[in-house]
Amino acid sequence: MTSGREKAYAYLKENVLTDPDRQDEFLSEQELADRLGLSRTPIREALLLLAAEDLVRLVPRRGAQIVPLSGREITELMELRGIVERYAAERIIPGRAPLAELTELLDRQRALSGPEHAKEFIAVDHLFHATMVAAAGNTLLNRHYDGLRSRQIRAGVVALYNQHGRQQAVLTEHQAILEAVAADDRQAARTAIDGHLETTLKVLLAG
Repeated sequence: MTSGREKAYAYLKENVLTDPDRQDEFLSEQELADRLGLSRTPIREALLLLAAEDLVRLVPRRGAQIVPLSGREITELMELRGIVERYAAERIIPGRAPLAELTELLDRQRALSGPEHAKEFIAVDHLFHATMVAAAGNTLLNRHYDGLRSRQIRAGVVALYNQHGRQQAVLTEHQAILEAVAADDRQAARTAIDGHLETTLKVLLAG
C-alpha cells in the first residue's frame, strides 16, 4: 500500500517538478495537502526527499522552492545522458533492441504535435530513451537513469518552447537513432545519440 509520503513524492515529481512554468515557485504545503487529501506531515517528508535530490530548495520561513535548471546542470544532464545512452545502444546491438516498442513510441510522438502537447510529447520522448536504457539489462543503471526523469522532462519542454520546429527536429533525430539501432550499426547509433543531445543542449543554452 502506498504511503502518504510516497503519494506526495510521486505527485510532486511527476506533475509539479516537470512543469517548466513553475521554476522558482514556492510550494504551499497546505495547498498540496488539500489537493492530495493528506496531512502536511507526508507533504513535508516528500519535500525533504526532493531537497536531498536537489530538486527543491528549503528556504527558512518561506518553504520549499523549485530549483531552476542552471546552464551547468543542463550541460551535466546532457553529458550524463550521453554516457548512459551510448552505453545502452552498444549493449543492445546486435539483436537486443526492442524495435517494435521504440517504433510504437516514435509513432506516439508523431501524433503529439503542437505546443498544447509539449509535456506529453516530452514524456514519450523520455520513454523512448528509457526503453533503450532498460533493454541494456543493467538494473542499477536503469534506476539511476529513471531518477533523471523530472529534469529531463522539464528541460525537454523548455527546449520545445525555445525553438520553433523543435518537435519535428526531435522526431527526425529519434528516427535516425532507431534506424541505426535497427541496422545494428553501433557507430551510427553513437553519432545519432550525440547529435540529438548536442542539438538539445544548444537549444536550451541559447534560450
